[in-house]
Amino acid sequence: MTTADAATGEAGRDFIRDIVQADLEAGKHREVVTRFPPEPNGYLHIGHAKSIALNFGIAQEFGGRCNLRFDDTNPTKEEQEYIDSIQADVRWLGFDWGRNVFYASDYFERLYEWAELLIRNGDAYVDDQSQEEIRTSRGTLTEPGRNSPFRDRSVEDNLDLFRRMKAGEFPNGARVLRAKIDMASGNINLRDPVLYRILHAHHPRTGDAWSIYPSYDYAHGQSDAIEGVTHSICTLEFEDHRPLYEWLLSKLPVPSQPKQYEFARLNITYTLLSKRVLTELVRGGHVSGWDDPRMPTIAGLKRRGVPPAAIREFVKRIGVAKANSVVDVGMLEFCIREELNRTSQRRMAVLRPLKVVIENYPEGQTEELEAINHPDDPSAGTRKITFGRELYIEQDDFMETPPKKFFRLFPGNEVRLRYAYFIKCREVVKNDKGEIVELRCSYDPETRGGNAPDGRKVKATMHWLPAAQSVPAEIRVYNQLFANPAPSAANFVADLNPQSLEVLTNARIELSVAASNSAEPIQFERQGYFVRDADSTADKPVFNRTIGLRDTFAKEVSGKS
Repeated sequence: MTTADAATGEAGRDFIRDIVQADLEAGKHREVVTRFPPEPNGYLHIGHAKSIALNFGIAQEFGGRCNLRFDDTNPTKEEQEYIDSIQADVRWLGFDWGRNVFYASDYFERLYEWAELLIRNGDAYVDDQSQEEIRTSRGTLTEPGRNSPFRDRSVEDNLDLFRRMKAGEFPNGARVLRAKIDMASGNINLRDPVLYRILHAHHPRTGDAWSIYPSYDYAHGQSDAIEGVTHSICTLEFEDHRPLYEWLLSKLPVPSQPKQYEFARLNITYTLLSKRVLTELVRGGHVSGWDDPRMPTIAGLKRRGVPPAAIREFVKRIGVAKANSVVDVGMLEFCIREELNRTSQRRMAVLRPLKVVIENYPEGQTEELEAINHPDDPSAGTRKITFGRELYIEQDDFMETPPKKFFRLFPGNEVRLRYAYFIKCREVVKNDKGEIVELRCSYDPETRGGNAPDGRKVKATMHWLPAAQSVPAEIRVYNQLFANPAPSAANFVADLNPQSLEVLTNARIELSVAASNSAEPIQFERQGYFVRDADSTADKPVFNRTIGLRDTFAKEVSGKS
């Protein structure tokens, strides 16, 4: 899919697109410019995918451009690893920024000059209070804040102190630069917010050139203005920050006047998207890393085998709204299944093998049977599967003493093997512990291809694999990371699902699957959709289950059947 095709897929009417359309028709802008501005202090998650699709989609839909800008204003938490992963994730989702990649650190010098201008104009001052003193003096939602005792310093003193902050004379936390707005404002964000803080830290891009760093609120709007952003699209938590965004733009000689618009962030059942929680999941060893397939990160979804087209379709279906809401994870799973059903070739795998010996099939004889690669796509062609005397079926497909309406294999019952023959169970073989280890069966040679010439019917068709022409594999079956549909961010460990991962070390897969090194997801018939994992080797194939063929997890955790 081309980038333009991806944009077309994201196109849909919503209030932000209506605003953009109206602005263009009114002649406010010659070109629409949006931006996706991640902080490079972690991996992107599916919530970011909504913002990526919106910003890049709008720019492409209206013939504009979308900048990728890293808001790298906190060097203590930022790493090149995160920058690289963010770029890879955006591209994987189907979007491209071309040459328009920027960093807030590109503008540090200009931001500093503008900060001095605010001081000279009486709109900013250096405050010697501690962080705790500033916090307590800001007031509450019902009580106004108190002016800092340093608020009325002279311009000359403020400039001198600010320049000495820049020169690195003071330790971390000794002083900050604050905007001088209104400590009695009903909006706490306007109660003299911090614009600069002292931070002696090595920056990934600027090294040790700076001892002070701008706050996100100060750097963000001015970076938008420098880049000519026309529509600065944020999530709803930034709505109360918009007056500060506009105040700073009004006080500075910025080259453009971007407008900020807010939309509802993505919330999904059984999922937490808090960057703090995701970081603690990794650091606490609850998952194997940022790309653990149980994580809602883009890297985790990719490793799990979720197609980017499914994510784009999901964010398109949920739309762009002004009010926060929670989306059922079932909608995401539906989009994944729908895309994988359309694109994934079919193969067979036995996850929990039970040996079957066809007693009336000649020893040493084999034959090739034809299997289709996709039921709805004739162009996908067919493949050969070897049938012989010894096979594997799923343990769950046999019961020695079955309940009513169990139509699969049991003593005396006949079933169809997919693409092969009818077989009937004759005998059950157990070990010393009384465990079933083998079934002795017979087959009807007249039913090759799965149909009986005499017209008799069977009620179950089962997948299988030949013992000699299949390969051992490790299968990792993933479920939701949290067992609670509304997990607590404050105590997320208590809501972790103990059954989020099951590792099957004795599974069997088709020879053709083992021989291929393809990273494309496949459907193991009757089992779900799977993808080869990064841990897979030629000697030890490893596959992750992307998703089952139907939703069973919610019923399992709720106790419903």
